[in-house]
Amino acid sequence: MKYIYIIIFITSHICLSQSSCQLAVLKYKGGGDWYANPSSLKNLISFCNQNLNMNIQNDYAIIEPNSQDLFNHPYIYMTGHGNVLFSQSDVTNMRKYLQGGGFLHIDDNYGMDASFRREMKRVFPEKEWVDLPFDHDIYHTFYLSK
Repeated sequence: MKYIYIIIFITSHICLSQSSCQLAVLKYKGGGDWYANPSSLKNLISFCNQNLNMNIQNDYAIIEPNSQDLFNHPYIYMTGHGNVLFSQSDVTNMRKYLQGGGFLHIDDNYGMDASFRREMKRVFPEKEWVDLPFDHDIYHTFYLSK
């Protein structure tokens, strides 16, 4: 449950600064089913619009990681099972997108973790994954949890 709080915080920060914004699903290569769980992003959009007074468009775009259109979407949702594979142009574009303030929400339905971490290591070879402690402010922005 703590991850949903991070997503709500990031989404609200991104989409409150605009009159409206559109989220997108990342269509990646490698054989993982990037299209899995189609209702999850719609449910997140509905929740944010109803409970946080946001104005996120109900429809979402489908975007590939090497597309310049990636930069038109402040929030990218990535989900699926199995393998994720980025080309060198995907790696370059994703790095530029994320360093420029774009947000990538990863929802591993099962089996995507190892390949996703491998590809993100290509995007940010100088970075290491770190766990945020539960007392971090990001977990306590909108809702206090016990």
